[in-house]
Amino acid sequence: MAEPQMKTATFAGGCFWCMEAEFEGIPGVSKVVSGYTGGTVKNPTYEQVSSGDTGHVESIEVTYDPAKVTFQHLVNIFWENVDPTDQYGQFCDKGSQYRAGIFYHDDEQGKIAEASREKVKAMFTQPIATVIRPATEFYPAEDYHQAYYIKNKERYKMYRTGCGRDDRLGDLWHDKPKMGE
Repeated sequence: MAEPQMKTATFAGGCFWCMEAEFEGIPGVSKVVSGYTGGTVKNPTYEQVSSGDTGHVESIEVTYDPAKVTFQHLVNIFWENVDPTDQYGQFCDKGSQYRAGIFYHDDEQGKIAEASREKVKAMFTQPIATVIRPATEFYPAEDYHQAYYIKNKERYKMYRTGCGRDDRLGDLWHDKPKMGE
């Protein structure tokens, strides 16, 4: 039996802990890694990226089986977990290292991402600040960031609630159709 042909998707949506949690457990997703992408520094550290001087954003790299889950479905999950109108970061995390983005790995992903942004534009009156760019080198974050939402459940819950992420997502998306509809 042939091994499945896995693909990669890269998303940035503010805190990578929160984005990682949203993609884990999706049927067809085999791995979600927190890390950094889009910048100029090779092998950046959390401290370097947090300074906002590297050009990197906190992001996740999703490995998935396209026979079981489509890139479109992953993009839909992405949009419903970000504030697409925030040009300064996401939720309580502000700075260029927290901006939202889809980093596509091939032309098909790029077309799907662009078409999805047009759909999102039609849902909001404010300009859409989420960037769509070709994927660049992805650097995994330090081990203590991986699966943080599992390893540090109470701290993660306090952070997510304290940051206002869920409340803001509810405000943004409660009256919108689901992205997959």
